[in-house]
Amino acid sequence: MDQELSHQELSHQELSRQELWQWNASALAEAVAGGEVSALEVTEAHLARIAAANPEVNAVTNVLADGARAAARDTDRRRAAGEPLGPLAGVPFTVKENIHVAGSATTFGVPRFRGLVPAEDAPPVRRLRRAGAIPVGRTNLPDMTIAGMHTVSTLYGATRNPWDPARTPGGTSGGDGVAVATGMAPLGLGNDSGGSICVPAAFNGVAALKPSYGRFALDHRIGPQDPTLSSQLFPVDAPLARSVADLRLVYEVLAGADPQDPRAVPVPLDGPPPAPGRPVRVGVVTDPGGDGVHPHVRAGVEAAAAALEDAGYAVEEAEVPRLGEAVDAYHGLIFTEFALMWSAVRDLLTEESRRHVEYTLQEHPPVDLAEYLRLTGVRLSVQRDWARLFERFPLVLGPVSTEPAPFPDTMHGTAEDNARTMAALRLCRANTFVGTPSVTVPVGVADGLPQGVQIIGGMYREDLCLRAAAAIERRRGRFTPVTPVTPVTPVTPVTPVTPITPAASTAPAAPVTPP
Repeated sequence: MDQELSHQELSHQELSRQELWQWNASALAEAVAGGEVSALEVTEAHLARIAAANPEVNAVTNVLADGARAAARDTDRRRAAGEPLGPLAGVPFTVKENIHVAGSATTFGVPRFRGLVPAEDAPPVRRLRRAGAIPVGRTNLPDMTIAGMHTVSTLYGATRNPWDPARTPGGTSGGDGVAVATGMAPLGLGNDSGGSICVPAAFNGVAALKPSYGRFALDHRIGPQDPTLSSQLFPVDAPLARSVADLRLVYEVLAGADPQDPRAVPVPLDGPPPAPGRPVRVGVVTDPGGDGVHPHVRAGVEAAAAALEDAGYAVEEAEVPRLGEAVDAYHGLIFTEFALMWSAVRDLLTEESRRHVEYTLQEHPPVDLAEYLRLTGVRLSVQRDWARLFERFPLVLGPVSTEPAPFPDTMHGTAEDNARTMAALRLCRANTFVGTPSVTVPVGVADGLPQGVQIIGGMYREDLCLRAAAAIERRRGRFTPVTPVTPVTPVTPVTPVTPITPAASTAPAAPVTPP
């Protein structure tokens, strides 16, 4: 059984032929800790890469150059003094603009919040800094994270897919997906509430870990008010990287209880090992719900299944239970709550963004109180049936999206477009509803676009997901960093915003809805 999670880093001779921005996080941390390169050299290499690549793709919204250089110099000082360094010492990372970074505006992509400058880091940013990682930039997202699956914001414009600028990079964590794919940072910190981290990973050819509910601490408050139930249960902050070993490294840093988030639990990083001599069973869900899957997506799932079989896993066809019911209940809970705040939020968005939300509300109208309460019970019932599935198949392999990366103008232009785009993410939606973890890993390239699959595990079995993803990666390879394809129409450079700290009373609670 191929169960080891190897770092798979290149030899020193091979690394020496690469630019520092091409190195993975594990190699950079090891080199900084060993004094082979300085943290400042690593930081400068990535700032230069942002300057070179970002005009083509518009993924990084604000560069944190001064703070990054100061943090790098401090890392180098501590290493020279013989002080202990964290496991991510000197490793740059980007942060989505709906996650607080102290001293940097959390804009959510809209003018209303261009002056919202937090005094403290969000829990995952704080943990990454304590591990020695260095934030180098903020990244783009759809307006308020609710404007659809394409990453385009009022403040910053559209982010482009580096493989094909005519295609979407996905969303809502598309800025981080593109930044990692193009070498602007080896790690990105985004979030997911129904595909928002998995889709950008799959569409840009990188890896991502969506953790179990409660595995990582998070805090998405804009002001003092906490979010409502579905926005407590479904969103998770999550990392992207170019290797599965790097995901494991970040997983170990981010996991654990935190007083800022009482949902975060002190669950061990690794569950019980598989029974010796018995292969881990993997259920393959090629076409979730039987609603159709694109041939390239099907081929990617089949390639991943073959890789797992070669690694010693027992692979067979399966289906997740109650997929349609899970997706319907997911939408019922989210949009019943969201409808209550829509009138306060709609004026923050562009007409195009409003149209997407209104199409979705038409398709999934709010329910009455009795039905809402029934749906809270449906969630537990579906979780129970999925738990039984994971007794039979500890892992489930399936697509992230049943369609390849679409063209932005075909995604949300009509009610039919909007419904088709969202339906392609049905396995992500159901997985989020249940709260189980997944790892997205690339498996190939078809027609110039990367193919990605997801490995889903039972609650708090990120370890099994990571091992299986590593086995796929060893056999299918990696495909990034990439040099962005130059768009026909150049991306308009982003004008930096001047942060002005607003009064707390001007910041309503942030709605968190699917991409």
